Amino acid sequence: MPVFAYTARTNQGGTVTGTQDVKDEKFLASLLRVRGLSLVSAKTTSASAKKHFSFNISLGRVPVVEKIVFLQNLQVMVRTGFSLGHALDVLAQQTEHKGFQKIIKEITSDVESGITLSAALTKFPKVFPELFVNMVAAGEVSGKLDEVLLRLTTQIKKDHQLIAKVRGALMYPVIVLVAMVVLGTAMMVLVIPKLLGIFNESGGTLPLPTRILMGLSNFMQHYIFFIIPGVIILIFIFRWWIHSPRGRMLWHLLLLRLPIVGPILKKINLAHFTRTLSSLLKTDIPIVQTFQIIAKTMGNVVFRKSLNETAEELKRGSSISKVLISYPKLYPPVVSQMVAVGEESGTLDTISEEIAKFYEEEVDQVMSNLTSILEPILILLLGGGVGGIVVAVILPIYSLTDQIN
Repeated sequence: MPVFAYTARTNQGGTVTGTQDVKDEKFLASLLRVRGLSLVSAKTTSASAKKHFSFNISLGRVPVVEKIVFLQNLQVMVRTGFSLGHALDVLAQQTEHKGFQKIIKEITSDVESGITLSAALTKFPKVFPELFVNMVAAGEVSGKLDEVLLRLTTQIKKDHQLIAKVRGALMYPVIVLVAMVVLGTAMMVLVIPKLLGIFNESGGTLPLPTRILMGLSNFMQHYIFFIIPGVIILIFIFRWWIHSPRGRMLWHLLLLRLPIVGPILKKINLAHFTRTLSSLLKTDIPIVQTFQIIAKTMGNVVFRKSLNETAEELKRGSSISKVLISYPKLYPPVVSQMVAVGEESGTLDTISEEIAKFYEEEVDQVMSNLTSILEPILILLLGGGVGGIVVAVILPIYSLTDQIN
């Protein structure tokens, strides 16, 4: 990560200089604004960016649970009077994840050398994203770091719980579908050919369902070693497509329009949007920057695009509710109307939190009922497949019996 040497202007008209490890100059300006400074000039220094880059890559992914425990403990220790350096040193010793332990130790070293916590966190953007860094910076400026850490803990917990509920609800149908495909392929390649070989020797005209089953079985039996690589290649092509800008936009748009999946995804994104909005509004981060930060945290690029456009409209003086109304397929009327009430009454942070709770409960209820909704569909698919095979096998037996009689 590049190291920038910068000059910034204070609100009183003075200037300050310093260095900061950030991904780009735009993020540096954003971070300085949170601290009450405006960037005058910045340039990269000769400090090695390669060191931090290779260090980050070698650490691997830090589990969300580890970050939640870290935040909880740090918040309690800061609130009870521990110095930040001492608190981080204790947490580094308690952390079992080796990669995360190295990160905390480096952050501790930076903090003890006089660097702010938010500045130290910017060295690890894959572990501490922009939302995290900006909220910590706002907490440092306002002197309410413990409160900000508590809000961050709640934010990450809620996001983690939503994801866990979705994964848990989808685990059962995914396992059933995979088992159906594997067992069906094994039957078509290993069992069905031997069973239907008897009917071929009879010399009679076989029923249409049996001929279809035999043709499918023969195709899979002879081309199985081409089918498997073909499927793998298609999966890689699909993954490449959905990671391209246009492909990801079309894919996410399609997901939002699917019958069962679409409404669930909308509720998850609305819950995340309003929860994050509530957390950021309780800090001193400017509203335009708030929406820019939220946009970067959204998993769905359709929602991300709408929030980036909202930020641009806010720069022109528009209200949040007025912009959200222009996206009726993403933000239901109840959301835009409640946001309008929050803007008028000055309680948008509280109202956003209430909206988040509402959609989180909605997602929880839908996920609880999802298994019971999908079970009949899975039973029909399984029953249809098994029934088709049974019919294709039994019909020739009746034909042979009629010929003998």
